Amino acid sequence: MNTCRTCQLLWIVLLAAMLLSACSEGSQPSEGSQPSEARYDFSGDPWPEIRSERIRTLLPAAMDRHEVDAWLLVCRENNNDPLARHVGCENAGGTAAFMFFRTDGAAGTHGIYSVAASPRGEATSLAEKNILSEVIPIERGSSVWSAVASQFERFAPDVIAINTGSSPIADGLSHTQYASMMSALPAAWSRRMVSAEPLIRTWLSVKLPAEVDIMRRAAELTARWEVEAYAAAVPGVTTDRDIADFLEARMADAGVGDGWSPEQNPAVNSGEDRGHSHPTERAIEPGDFIQTDFGIRVHGMWVTDIQRFAYVLAPGETEPPADALAKWEAAKAGSRAAFEAMRPGVTGADVDAAQRRVMEANGSLPVMWGTGHPVGYWAHDSGLAFRVAPRRNHSKRA
Repeated sequence: MNTCRTCQLLWIVLLAAMLLSACSEGSQPSEGSQPSEARYDFSGDPWPEIRSERIRTLLPAAMDRHEVDAWLLVCRENNNDPLARHVGCENAGGTAAFMFFRTDGAAGTHGIYSVAASPRGEATSLAEKNILSEVIPIERGSSVWSAVASQFERFAPDVIAINTGSSPIADGLSHTQYASMMSALPAAWSRRMVSAEPLIRTWLSVKLPAEVDIMRRAAELTARWEVEAYAAAVPGVTTDRDIADFLEARMADAGVGDGWSPEQNPAVNSGEDRGHSHPTERAIEPGDFIQTDFGIRVHGMWVTDIQRFAYVLAPGETEPPADALAKWEAAKAGSRAAFEAMRPGVTGADVDAAQRRVMEANGSLPVMWGTGHPVGYWAHDSGLAFRVAPRRNHSKRA
């Protein structure tokens, strides 16, 4: 793309205001400074160490919160459970069962004892990775459920969480797997099963400090590239597709992946709103609003999901239309109210309500969306939901 050189072609005000609002105070580089490129080096693979720490330090608290004694995941080749990589069964061949039992924190267990029942071969390589406390090999072609039942007898859990639920991330147990499990396991165990979705939401909603740093740096880079793409655009010449090509080239140069489907990443819309969609060959014209929805994946694990808006001055304009500026200021006021409401211990519903009070005062309701969404391992991660029903605790059952 060519760089714009005249005042009439500047992308102004909305972009500048949005950039100032995108990051918390103190996280912006000082005026005129450029962040070091070394900060955006995403080589290496920190995930194995982080995964082990997440299981060891975060999973016990999540299980305690939801009164879960055991968590069972069933893994398989190809169409695997969405959480397979989070527990170490991403390379499953035949059906494998991963079980996490809450313990009293005996020496060396840190409150979790993890067991995998896996077909031979995969079981050997799995044991070599030292992800789990114990790996039990089973003969290829035999049922995994007898091994699962043996572990339930060993640990005697009262509440067993399984991967079923309304969230696609938490709903990893296929119908065939579920039917097989329910027919093979004694009713003494199957009747103790509950949805793992509350447990999964709690576990995924907390990120380790090392993960927060990775995600912060990835977000900075994502936003920086979007600004660069706007700055290099020429109204009447540059198309939505050109903006997308610019961002895709940056991704390729940096060796990072797409935050979601490449077909719609980045989504670039000028003119009429087209929602989440692929970029087209439409030329960006004076008087247009431009929306770019863009995400990258770093270390093959963590993703960003950042939108940036801009307005192209029409002939004779020195700033965007008054009604657009008023809507922008109202949107900023609502987002600030949401940020102010974010404190340890509050719920997503509390945060959503804070923004909706501002929206109601400025006449912005109703809208079809809630206040934001989690981001992390997926662009629409599972975790702290912003419009949720009250949490339901599972009681212990004999």
